[in-house]
Amino acid sequence: MRVAALALAFGCSAAALPAMAQQVIKLSTTTSTDNSGLLKFLLPAFEAKTNNKVNVISVGTGKALELAKNGDVDVTLVHARAAEDKFVAEGHGINRRDVMYNDFIIVGPTGDPAGIAGSKDVIAAMKKIVSSKAKFISRGDNSGTDQMEKAYWKEADTKPQGSAYVSAGLGMGEVLNMAAEMQAYTLTDRATYGAYRAKTGLVVAVEGDQKMFNPYGIIAVNPAKYKDINHKGAMQLIQWITSDEGQRKIADFKVDGQQLFFPSAKSAK
Repeated sequence: MRVAALALAFGCSAAALPAMAQQVIKLSTTTSTDNSGLLKFLLPAFEAKTNNKVNVISVGTGKALELAKNGDVDVTLVHARAAEDKFVAEGHGINRRDVMYNDFIIVGPTGDPAGIAGSKDVIAAMKKIVSSKAKFISRGDNSGTDQMEKAYWKEADTKPQGSAYVSAGLGMGEVLNMAAEMQAYTLTDRATYGAYRAKTGLVVAVEGDQKMFNPYGIIAVNPAKYKDINHKGAMQLIQWITSDEGQRKIADFKVDGQQLFFPSAKSAK
């Protein structure tokens, strides 16, 4: 009888195993984390450790936050601090954490028609792009990069006109390809540029301005607003990516030997 009972108990345990199947975490994020290859480098380690599967939706920051606001994802990883703070203040997200940073750069053709190569003043460089009538490709998609570009034009109190300015409505990788084809300038995060540099032949024209600092944050969708989201999985991802292990993995990610993201996790905001 005891053997039979043990066998029955074992059978019940085995039958319960499917209940421990992988849980899906839906993550909206920016094209820079995806195009650069960072997420393909990071997520397998997290998934193996937690038995979760992360489904990534890679769009601009504006769209990523909109998906989170609508409860279509569980967690979002973006880079537009003012928009992130507004998202949390309005009750759509909780537990925002700093994750990492990189920087924005202006890249363009080797011929440098605006004569801005080597500049560390992004506003002065953008004014020169306008005065030279060189082409500029904008993402035009309300991404974090697009929002930053618009802020620069506003501060410069000028903007390219007519055919000199192309609002693409596309992700960063596609915009870099367009800039290469049209021999134009564009604003990009350094990580995506690193992944596309060899393909496009574009060169860095402007870098090093403090205004071009580019921090990333991760935010859980508010479970009080959407009861069916995977809040447990969202918090597992947040805790892992801001842990010592996750932060080391971010620092270890390199393209052509160059570190593209720098860990910055600290206490919750």
